[in-house]
Amino acid sequence: MKFADFMCESAICVDIKATDKVGVIQELVGSLVSAGQVKEEDHDSIVEAIMKREELGSTGIGRGVAVPHTKHSSVESLIGTVGVSAEGVEFDSLDGEPVQLLFLLVSHPDRPGDHLRALENISRQLRDDTFAVSSNRARRHRISLSCWKKQTITSLLPSC
Repeated sequence: MKFADFMCESAICVDIKATDKVGVIQELVGSLVSAGQVKEEDHDSIVEAIMKREELGSTGIGRGVAVPHTKHSSVESLIGTVGVSAEGVEFDSLDGEPVQLLFLLVSHPDRPGDHLRALENISRQLRDDTFAVSSNRARRHRISLSCWKKQTITSLLPSC
């Protein structure tokens, strides 16, 4: 499974406005609604499901990255988006650092294989030193997030 198979490019948020975990998740799910990937009436229940997953343990995996995710019957197939917060958001991350890069995933409960393959794909991308150096440079130097998005995030979406 390729990154492009589940990420909705039109829902990517390069300038997250929210300043807390719930707000960021609401904003990212809202971007999926705006992109037509999620129905407006399902927004709150998807946010609730993601927050319930967060209660099991933070999806803030360290190095400024979080991968909030859930399974929800309102989606037919795996969908996802990416969000970037220049200031960073407290996410109870494993390393205690604020999160600046978020990958949000929603999959149908009957498709656990897709869900796991997507998590593995993101994990593989994050182990890539080029990706880590690029995202860290963007954070340290506060380069244009839209420029960083074009150079880094869209490079994860080959031949969309």
